[in-house]
Parts: sequence; structure tokens; C-alpha cells
Amino acid sequence: MATLRDIKRRIKGVQSTQKITKAMKMVAAAKLRRAQEAIINARPYAKKIYEVLSHLASEEDLANNPFLQKKEIKNVAIVVVTADRGLCGAFNSNIIKETTRLFSEEYSENNVRLYCIGRKSFEFFSKGDINLFGKKTGIFSSLKYDVSLEIYNELVAGFLNDSYQKVIIIYNEFKSIIQQKIVVEQFLPVSVSAYDNQSSNNLKNSNFIFEPNQEYIFNYLLPKHLKAQLWRILLESNAAELGAQMTAMDNATTNAKELIRTLQLKYNKERQAAITKEILEIVSGANALKSE
Repeated sequence: MATLRDIKRRIKGVQSTQKITKAMKMVAAAKLRRAQEAIINARPYAKKIYEVLSHLASEEDLANNPFLQKKEIKNVAIVVVTADRGLCGAFNSNIIKETTRLFSEEYSENNVRLYCIGRKSFEFFSKGDINLFGKKTGIFSSLKYDVSLEIYNELVAGFLNDSYQKVIIIYNEFKSIIQQKIVVEQFLPVSVSAYDNQSSNNLKNSNFIFEPNQEYIFNYLLPKHLKAQLWRILLESNAAELGAQMTAMDNATTNAKELIRTLQLKYNKERQAAITKEILEIVSGANALKSE
């Protein structure tokens, strides 16, 4: 049975933990505001550049551009985007579970290669027999566009060298502070189809003049589209991680408060029982003296 000193020591320990989780929640909330602004600014550009590419795409581009060519799939590169740290609920474990499912169900017949972004995915998959061909860790504390360019160059170089014929990216898309959505997105080859709707016909029949020409503009914008999408994915994951961390720390703070209340009640009951026992001993001793 726990003594009063043990219960009091545990209450102090939980109170210290509560202060830490509350501080971490406030830090995550402050970072989340900046991360939200960054992703809100990046989404329209990434969406618009894809629309422009779709309007500019011709059947010749779809057949000849190396970024668009669909090849016989022998090797598949899967890029896993997780966090560098924990304490963010099921943020990392859900991504790892989805990646494991892809290995066993969808790409089991292909030679799968893995590229880990974030320390948590690297620590998990490096212990197995999966072929790791690249990693980037410790990037989310101060996320920079230069890191995104480095990852882009590595992925594109392997695709153009035919080391793998398909690149899939798995990441958490930011929906809100309490909601993240796991997205499995094909990065390469780029899935751009020539528009055949009315707006596309109006574009082709218009008097637009392309300088130097339509094909050059399309080939110029395509790498920019890939870079914009990869940068958006990193921003999405970063914002989703901060939202998950904020929610997890808020729940931890609430649970700590409830645990402190429970322990305080237990402490009061034990203290009352000890006082009652002492009173009974005193009364019994006094009665014994009177009897004598």
C-alpha cells in the first residue's frame, strides 16, 4: 500500500509532467501558425502550375517527355515522410503502417526501394531488410526550400537513370489542427493529361501567342511543377505534425490534470484514515488507563 509520502511524490511528478506538456503545446501552437501560413501560400501556386501544364500538354509531350513516359515497372521508389520526433500521437505510426501495407499488398511483386524523410521512418525501416537508397533527417526544425531541392535532385536523377520506374510519396496532408489525412501520391512519372473539355478547346482555338513556343514553355514548367509539389508535401507534413503534436500535448495535459485530481483524492483519503487511526489509538490508550 502506498504511503502518503509516495502519493505526494507522485503528485509532484505528474505536476512537473503537466508543466512540460503544457509548454510543448504552446510551442507547437506558435509554430503551427507559421506553418499554416506557409502551406496556405504554397497550395494555390502548386495547383495553378498543374492546371497550366494540363492546358499546355499535347499528345506529343505526353509521349516524348521523360518525366511523363510510363515504363514497364520493375523497381518502385517509395518516399516516406514522417517527423523527426515523437510526442505527436499516431502521426508517425499511421504512415509507417500504410507504407508496410503498400510493401505487402500493392508492390510486393516489384523491387521496392525506400527513401526516408524524417528520423522516425528511418529508425523503423533501417532495422529491416528493406532497400534504403536515401534519407533526410533533422530537416523539420528549420524547414528550408534548399532541402526540398536536394531531395528533388536525388529522386529525379534515379528516375531518369532508370534505377526505378515509379516514385510514390506517402505523407500526412494537413486538414486541421485535429485532423490529418494520409495521402499516397504518385510523384513520377507525372500524371498530366491533355484537357479535352470546353475550356481546353477554347484555349487551343484562341489567339494566344506562345513565346518561344508551347512545347518549350511546357518543358520549362514541368520541373518547376515537380519542385513545387515536393515543397508543398514537406510543408503539409510539417503543419500536420505540429497540429498532431499540439493535440497530443493538449490531451496529455488534460489527462495529467485528471490524474492529479485522482491522486489528490487518494492522498486525502489516506491522510484521513491515518488521522482516524491515530485518534482511535489515543482513545483506546486513554480508555485503557481509565480501566486500570
